[in-house]
Amino acid sequence: MPLAAGTRLGPYEIVAPLGSGGMGNVYRARDARLERDVAIKVLPEMLAQGAQRRERFWQEARAAAQVTHPNVCRLYDVAEEQEHLLLVMELVEGRTLAQCIQDGPVPVRYAAQIILGVLSALDAFHKAGIIHRDLKPDNILLSPSGAKILDFGIAKHVQDESANPGGETLAATMPGEFLGTPRYASPEQFRGETVDARSDIFAVGAILFEMLSGRCAFVGSTFGEIAHSVLQVSPPALMGSPAIVTMGRIVHRALARAPKNRYAGAEQMAEDVRASLLMEGIETKAHAQTLQRLMVLPFRLLRPSDEIGFLCHSLPEAISVSLAGVENLIVRSSLAAAQYAHDAPDFQRIGKEAEVDVILTGALLPVAEQLRLTAQLVEVPSGTLLWSHSCQATVKELLELHDDLVRRVVDALLPSLSVKERAALHQDGSVSPAAYRLYLQANESSRNWQELPAVIEMYEQCVSMDPNYAPAWARLGRARWLWDKYSRGSREGLRAADEAFQTCFRLSPDLPLAHHLYTHLQVDQGRTLEALKRLLQRARRRRGEPELFAGLAHVCRYCGLLRQALVAHQEARRLDPQIPTSLNHTLLMLGDYQGALECSRDYGFATGLSLAMLGRSEEAISVLRDSGAFRAADLGGLYLRSLRVLLEGKRDESVKASNELMNATFRDPEGMYYLARQLGYLGEHASALEVLRRAVEHGFYCYAAMVRDPWLDGLRGKTEFSNILHEAHQLHLEAHQAFVTGGGDELLGVRTEES
Repeated sequence: MPLAAGTRLGPYEIVAPLGSGGMGNVYRARDARLERDVAIKVLPEMLAQGAQRRERFWQEARAAAQVTHPNVCRLYDVAEEQEHLLLVMELVEGRTLAQCIQDGPVPVRYAAQIILGVLSALDAFHKAGIIHRDLKPDNILLSPSGAKILDFGIAKHVQDESANPGGETLAATMPGEFLGTPRYASPEQFRGETVDARSDIFAVGAILFEMLSGRCAFVGSTFGEIAHSVLQVSPPALMGSPAIVTMGRIVHRALARAPKNRYAGAEQMAEDVRASLLMEGIETKAHAQTLQRLMVLPFRLLRPSDEIGFLCHSLPEAISVSLAGVENLIVRSSLAAAQYAHDAPDFQRIGKEAEVDVILTGALLPVAEQLRLTAQLVEVPSGTLLWSHSCQATVKELLELHDDLVRRVVDALLPSLSVKERAALHQDGSVSPAAYRLYLQANESSRNWQELPAVIEMYEQCVSMDPNYAPAWARLGRARWLWDKYSRGSREGLRAADEAFQTCFRLSPDLPLAHHLYTHLQVDQGRTLEALKRLLQRARRRRGEPELFAGLAHVCRYCGLLRQALVAHQEARRLDPQIPTSLNHTLLMLGDYQGALECSRDYGFATGLSLAMLGRSEEAISVLRDSGAFRAADLGGLYLRSLRVLLEGKRDESVKASNELMNATFRDPEGMYYLARQLGYLGEHASALEVLRRAVEHGFYCYAAMVRDPWLDGLRGKTEFSNILHEAHQLHLEAHQAFVTGGGDELLGVRTEES
């Protein structure tokens, strides 16, 4: 029962109730000795009889007493009076953050200041080994002197493992008891795993989202529903000004389900929040935009068939491409979907790993001269069936089958799509069933690099059947570029690839597929700055396309905009956590060789180079020797060999392979840079300077990497090297200006300075 006004507990007289919680009731009281008002937290008598409850009460007292901080409510006294346990605290006038949020979203600047106060307090407590575990708006008081954290009732003291290996913590957790408030609890709290400071970071992320949007990050009316939301569902994206975009990225990182992907500590998060205060649009309002996230899984073939086997991957991929341009719908890449190509989709696993809301699955069965398709649209991770559709068609009717599935997905997920938007879904389709079938066959064969010559012929036949089929022209351009890049490296090959893309753009200027595929060709042509401007313009209009941000990350690195490249990668991964990016090369340019190794997914070169830079040459040699992506005579194979024999100490062989690459028409400017640094390492200074100049002239001017690269140290005293470095710096500054002028700061929410 609440204590009545006038009740005396030792020297304290109860004045009025202030609130209540799971650990006890809080009252305004008068301290007769010091003649001041205080706040008293009273643990009810019946709870005080439990040993664990009592221990947790003292735990709160010890936690609160260990650290004094202006953003934490001060503890004055701990006492036991009339079988009551008392915490006597500073009485702070003001409203709780929860009460403030009830009035609507908190202005961005004010929200940032509140969070900075909370993070400052957490930083002090975390350094003392104390984790709060129950941060929420109700536990944050907004006073005239700033935000103050209340209630360390379930605080946990993490002892120094180095001083006391295997030591017990002071957490008084009852078996089977959930500690924390579900809407703000971290995934590891729901899973009953060990928590650390990053659990508090997760709570701060949820609080910041709620302040900015006026809505809870994780919804649900029951414990189970909230747990599902925290463990499986991502909050809507925060959209708006550069400041809002930056805040949204901070929230996204803080709310990462895996603790390793969150901020490592409160001060690290605070640094990003402070930076957001300097961004444009800090006075504007945030908009929480809900995006549907879809993955189209490879279809299953129920009976082996050479006639329709190519459809298992190529038809779902074509459907994904058609849906990729729809607003408010984020479609996972076919590369990400391919890893889940098995007979029994594990919806919970896919939902968790790929962070999707809906999955389209299908099964194909050959029936005489026809095929039978059964498709299902399923919510994840629950497995709730949204619709199921079965049909039977000839292979010639694939085009109609494709259009029907696209329409059904849109009707289920985005029923309010306008007539104009629906029409746009089919404007880039083929009018020739035969051309469409050939297109799907070529797409499937293109998964094998060695089959690219045959693939090019198939695409060429396709566009001859239907000259207005834009996606086929885009695929033809990519196939021509990819084959030529690693086999001949010819100007003619680049020109032919570009001609195919230009035809595509004339037919369909806004085709997402073409914009995604064109970037690498454009930089190989030495048109890095053009690529940067195109991607910025495109991404400002299509902020929901992860491929655009992956391309932007690639181009920014070539321009030496390494911070921007990292942020573009983060934005791509926010939209699609499994999208391939060239992050490993960005980290190599930054000198973060361990990070580059951990995320390397290329054909072996970046992995080998990362190991070599870490001093693990034997492992690097093994990786480079075992890579079977290219034939030894191809440029790709020659490139791998040049690094492998260098690490094996075979200097002459490495120089010979490097000279072969120099004399070939190898076009990748970043590849030229890697070759230049190898030649510099080998002491071939004249050749190294020549190749480095080529790299800069052809569009790779990553100035910061050239300044810090240890393999270029032998060149640094030479006048020609200084001239090349000066040219790279000037081009870098030009790219930086183009980035700012093109709205890159606003798009990525980064504040950049010239360097």
